[in-house]
Amino acid sequence: MRGRAIKLSVPRRLVCDLMRFSIGIPRVTVQRQMNLDPLQRARLAQSNRPSWTVLFLKGYALLCRETPEFRRAYVKLPWPQLYEYPESVASIAHEREYEGERVVLLSKIKCPERRAIPELAALIDDARSRPVTEIKEFRRALKIARAPGPIRWLLMWLGLNMGSRRAHYFGTFQLSVYSGLGAESLNPLTPLTTLFNYGRIAEDGTVTVRIHYDHRVMDGANVARALERFEAILNGDIAEELSSQELGAAVPAAAL
Repeated sequence: MRGRAIKLSVPRRLVCDLMRFSIGIPRVTVQRQMNLDPLQRARLAQSNRPSWTVLFLKGYALLCRETPEFRRAYVKLPWPQLYEYPESVASIAHEREYEGERVVLLSKIKCPERRAIPELAALIDDARSRPVTEIKEFRRALKIARAPGPIRWLLMWLGLNMGSRRAHYFGTFQLSVYSGLGAESLNPLTPLTTLFNYGRIAEDGTVTVRIHYDHRVMDGANVARALERFEAILNGDIAEELSSQELGAAVPAAAL
């Protein structure tokens, strides 16, 4: 049976290159069944409810601020070592349409732990809605993907193994989730130290949360304890921030 050859598009080349550098990482997954009822109640009380993506992103950034291992990366230059960053840079996967094709592109948010929930929501909405060619990170990634293979692979290898530049080009952790489509990934790949995702949030607030981590950087017990702390942050700090936002919005209205 004869089929047809389909040339790799520029965005598909980009995904292939990312997988090229992700496949060799000794990645392990730890998951936890969480009960996020306090956070869910705080979210439902909002007149303008933020997405779960935003809430998980802020909570994970706070977790990384507390946990130095989550801000470290295994790099090979000038020799194999761990490099620790003072702050986090989130890498977020977005499905966008580009030249008639649905593609995955990555946007970055610096220091998400220091940003308010509405600001994070605006940054994510911007990456999801603005034309692809108007977003600097998307343009740069697509430009590099047009270069010949050896040049792309050299640039990516250098970017991933120069500790001082790695976070700038790739981020320190990745968020990739499509539970809104009724599905979840069990074995996602990334060249970064951690990637986290979650399943559908049930009506009672239960949800499965996973952290996929580079075993060269940390061990499973670290991640298991971090997941427990992650749940506490979501039900504590994040729920409180939501409640304080609603209270702050209600005060001017009551004064009128």
